[in-house]
Amino acid sequence: MKVAFATLGCRVNMYETEAMMEKFIKEGYKVVDFEEFADVYVINTCTVTNTGDKKSRQIIRRAKKKNEDSIVAVVGCYAQIAPEEISSIEGVDIILGTRNKGDIVYWVNRVKEEKSQMVVVEEVLKNNVFEDLNIEEYQDKTRAFLKIQDGCNRFCSYCLIPFARGAVCSKKPERVLEEVKKLSEHGFKEIVLSGIHIASYGNDLEGNWNLVRILEEINKVEGIERIRIGSIDPTFFTEEVIKKVASLEKMCPHFHLSLQSGCDETLKRMNRKYTTEDYRNSVCNLRKYIKDVSITTDIIVGFPGETEEEFNATYNFLKEIELSKMHVFKYSPRKGTKAAEMPNQVDGNVKEERSTKVILLDKELENKFISKFVGREMQVLFEQCVDENKNLYEGYTENYIKVLMESKEDLRDKIVKVNITSAEGEHALAD
Repeated sequence: MKVAFATLGCRVNMYETEAMMEKFIKEGYKVVDFEEFADVYVINTCTVTNTGDKKSRQIIRRAKKKNEDSIVAVVGCYAQIAPEEISSIEGVDIILGTRNKGDIVYWVNRVKEEKSQMVVVEEVLKNNVFEDLNIEEYQDKTRAFLKIQDGCNRFCSYCLIPFARGAVCSKKPERVLEEVKKLSEHGFKEIVLSGIHIASYGNDLEGNWNLVRILEEINKVEGIERIRIGSIDPTFFTEEVIKKVASLEKMCPHFHLSLQSGCDETLKRMNRKYTTEDYRNSVCNLRKYIKDVSITTDIIVGFPGETEEEFNATYNFLKEIELSKMHVFKYSPRKGTKAAEMPNQVDGNVKEERSTKVILLDKELENKFISKFVGREMQVLFEQCVDENKNLYEGYTENYIKVLMESKEDLRDKIVKVNITSAEGEHALAD
């Protein structure tokens, strides 16, 4: 039997797909590419944007065309938010929410027996129990994504994720450390800790556990050479926390601090829990205490009520703080959120203009950041060969600069000291 997966969205989804994949392998399935003929297709969905919903629907329809007799399972955030909508799509056999992915094989077997659609979506808003989808044998051997937290209690005005993921819950520290040690034994050099709101790790645990403490414990595990954390709230980085993080020799100097807007009035409407001054302080202190730190972010343009003056405030703020990479999104209304009902929705053409302007600034700042390291020796963990004919390999520095280098030696899964020779677009070239 063959099973194929399509994963949309965040690193948490990537981790959960890997966990589901392993459950199928243990049942004797062979994992194949999603574009191939398979007996089961699993689509792990995202619902952060309308585009995510649309992509999910397109992939669902594509799956059945590959094999009309296949079982199609739709899981994840979009399935949690809109099970009725998904159940009406022809060919969908299984709909699982965000807290039922561990039972995926069981439900596939049920569909085989009963030949009827299965919808298993539970209420999650009050669910604060961590679903431990432990992975025994990772398929990718370069870096491992380790989910340690789920849920969010922030309720930003534009976001459905708290309704899709439920309340904050954390993986027990002993289970986290057990899995990290296992990853080390399997030869992983780098782990990326992920969560829906990872700064909340430990809030629901006894024993004074928090994200800093679990990082300190992971830092002690032999064999692991690099530790990263996923997207994190800027308020996490107090000066005291930054000093502790800076003392961890395995901690990569790269942090994705979610910003969304550089205008305080817009941030208030978004129901974000910080100001631009808070964000500036976090950035300045990270740069003060951590050498070569890279700070990346997300930006939403065209949020309801965003005037030209507010957009300019955001643009000027971004120009001032000079982040190393920005992911730019045009606001799209999500049914069920407060923002979707707000007055003064921004015209699509205006959103496009603002997005283009910020993207151009991003390219300029990214190249400027990479250029600072030309002539420097950097440690690169190479992940893949991107051109077999040229023996061209791609990897990342500790501060997440994407590096390309030619080599006759196979560099995959190796940490190599290289010399950065130039900056070209979003890449650094090395020899």
